[in-house]
Amino acid sequence: MKYSIEVHSGAKDEFVDITQKVRDLVQPSGVKEGICVLTNPHTSAGLLVSENCDASLNADILAGLERLVPSRSDYAHVGGNTPAHIKSCLVGTSETLQIEDRKLALGTWQGIFLAEFDGPRTRRVVVRIIADPGAS
Repeated sequence: MKYSIEVHSGAKDEFVDITQKVRDLVQPSGVKEGICVLTNPHTSAGLLVSENCDASLNADILAGLERLVPSRSDYAHVGGNTPAHIKSCLVGTSETLQIEDRKLALGTWQGIFLAEFDGPRTRRVVVRIIADPGAS
């Protein structure tokens, strides 16, 4: 089953929590055991699983990425968003999560985030829910 989630970011760099939106697709899908594959088809944003309890950690991750890939104007790419592309490469653009007993198998503190690096924008995340054919 293939779905799409629309995500709106409100800042140049931010993590947008999409955990509940993904859960809202998994639960009614009827898949008891399987996988949920998330793909972000954008080159200046990423996807990640991170702590979903203390927002300051996500702010620290964004600050760390800024130190690794500083915003400056001397990159060769004429689009002006080279740092966003590099950060997307570092973070990655997909996640594969287990489905167990019709639920995402996330840890207690884990959440799923679209990592915006070139916002504010409207993004799309593609969600593919695949049943384990051997599950009863």
